[in-house]
Amino acid sequence: MSDVLCGDDQAPLTTGRTLFDFADDLTAQVPTSCLRNGYCHECVVSVEEGSESLSAPTDAESFLKPPYRLACQARIVDDALDVRFTPLRRTPQILSSSPPRVIDLDPVVTLDGDRVLYDAEPVDTFRGHVLGLAIDLGTTTIVMDLVDLLTGESLAIAAFENPQRFGGSDIMNRISYDGGPHKGELQKAVTTAINQHISRLGEELGFRRQEIYEITIAGNSTMRDLFFRLDVQPIGTRPYKSTIEEAFRNGELPTTALLERSRRLGVRANIHTRVYGLPLIASHVGADTAADLVAIDLLEAPQDQVVMLVDVGTNTEVIIAGHGRMLAASSPAGPAFEGGLVLHGMPGYEGAIESVTIDAEGAFQCGVIGDCDPVGICGSGLVDLLAELRRSELMSERGVIGDGLTRNQSILLDKTHNISFSSEDASHLAQAKAANYCGQQLLMRQFGVDASAIDRLFLAGGFANYIDVSNAMDIGFIAPVAKDRVTKIGNAALQGAREVLLDRRRRRKLEETVTTIEHVELETDPTFFDSFVDGCMFQPMIP
Repeated sequence: MSDVLCGDDQAPLTTGRTLFDFADDLTAQVPTSCLRNGYCHECVVSVEEGSESLSAPTDAESFLKPPYRLACQARIVDDALDVRFTPLRRTPQILSSSPPRVIDLDPVVTLDGDRVLYDAEPVDTFRGHVLGLAIDLGTTTIVMDLVDLLTGESLAIAAFENPQRFGGSDIMNRISYDGGPHKGELQKAVTTAINQHISRLGEELGFRRQEIYEITIAGNSTMRDLFFRLDVQPIGTRPYKSTIEEAFRNGELPTTALLERSRRLGVRANIHTRVYGLPLIASHVGADTAADLVAIDLLEAPQDQVVMLVDVGTNTEVIIAGHGRMLAASSPAGPAFEGGLVLHGMPGYEGAIESVTIDAEGAFQCGVIGDCDPVGICGSGLVDLLAELRRSELMSERGVIGDGLTRNQSILLDKTHNISFSSEDASHLAQAKAANYCGQQLLMRQFGVDASAIDRLFLAGGFANYIDVSNAMDIGFIAPVAKDRVTKIGNAALQGAREVLLDRRRRRKLEETVTTIEHVELETDPTFFDSFVDGCMFQPMIP
C-alpha cells in the first residue's frame, strides 16, 4: 500500500484527497488565508516523489512550475506510488527590533522582599523571576518581547506568523469570519500560539509561566479587540468604531485602554497576571499606532516643528503633529504589497525577491531573501521594480507595460524561474499605493502643510523598514520629504508596548494623549476622489 510522506511522518495514501488534507493528518504547518480555494498562493509545497499520482495543475497553479504545487489543489488520483511533499520553507522577515532607548523603570509589577506586588497589591511569593511580556499583535505577524521587570532587560524575542490567516489576510475578512458560525476561533488561534511560545521560551531560558505577571498588547483596533474577546462587528461598518471607543465617547468608560486577567483570555501565565491593551486613538487608528507615539516620544504635540508618522501595512496609519495639534487617519491599503492580488507576489519569506535593479544592458538584477532560487517577489522588491520600470520607461505612469495595445502585457524578471510582472499586477499595486498616497497627502492638506514643511518623517513597521526610500518617493508611495529628515524606526509598536510595560507614567500619559488627537475620515474629504486618482499614478506625490 502506498503512503503520503512529509518529513518523518507518513499516512496511508487515499485517492480523492488533497495534499492539504494529508498535511492536516501529518500536522504539517501549511498556511492559507483563502480557505483553500487557490487564491492566496500561500500553501506552496514541493513534491519530491510521486508527482505522477497527483491531479494535473489547475489554473490557480499557473504561476508555479514543477516540483511546486498548491497543497489545496494537488489531489491524489492514483494510488500506485508513494507521494512525498515538503511545505515551502517560510522564514518571514519579521521585524522585531527598533532603535535602543533608555527607559525609566516604574513598572506596575514590583518586588517587596519576597512578595510580588501588582499595583501595590500582593499577588505572589517570589519564585526567582519577575517577568512581563510586550506583544505586537499584527495582522500578519506577531512579535513577543520577554522582559525582566526588575531590570528592564529584554531577555528574548519570539516572532511568528499570525495564525489567524485562515480567517482572511486583511481586517475586514477577519471581522466577517468572526461574525460567522466560527466566532471565537480567531482568538483561540492567537492565544494557543502565544501559549506555545511562552512554553518554548520557558524551556529555553529556565523560567515558569507563573513568573509572568503582566502582558501589554499593541495591535490595530480589530486585532486588539479580537484578542480581548470583544465584538468586532461594529469596526467593520460605518462609523467603524470599536465597542470600547463608543463606550468611551458616551462617557461610559474612562479610557479606551483595556485591562483583563490573562486566565479569562486563555493565556497561560500566573493566575493573577493582568493583560493591558494599549488605548485606541479612533476608528481603525488603533493601539499599535498609539504604541508608535510612545516609541518616538510624541506624547504631546511639539510646538516648534511638524512631525509626521507613517506606519505602513495592510492598513496604513498616518499622524501629523505640530504647533500644539495632532491629526490621525487610516487608509486601507490592502494586501497587494504583502503578497496578495499580484500573480507572483508573496510575503517576505525565503525565496522572495526583495530588491530589483535594471542594469545598463537592460537585464533585471534581483536580490533574493535567503540567497536561493526565487519563488516570487515581496513588497520591497515590488517598490523597487515599479520605480525601475518607470525610470527605464518600460512602464507608463499609469502602470501600462509595453505599448498598451495588447491587453495585460507582462515582462519577465527571471526567465529561468518564470517570474513575471504584468499591467494587471501594476493596477492592483496602484490602488494599494493610492490609499497610502491619500492618507499622507490629505492629512497634510488638512493640517495646512506640504512635504517641504515636515521637519521629521518617521517610517514605522516591517515593510517600511525594508523599502528603498528614494524608490518609494519616486512612485508616490511616500511623501517627498527631504531624505535627511526621514527616519526608519523599526518595530515601534513593540517598542511602545515594552515601554508602557516598564513605565506606568508613560501608560497614563498615553491614555491622556490619545483623547487629544483629531481623527480625520479621509473619505469625507471633498478632494478624496481626485487625490485617489492622482495616487494611482506612478509618479511623485503632488504637493
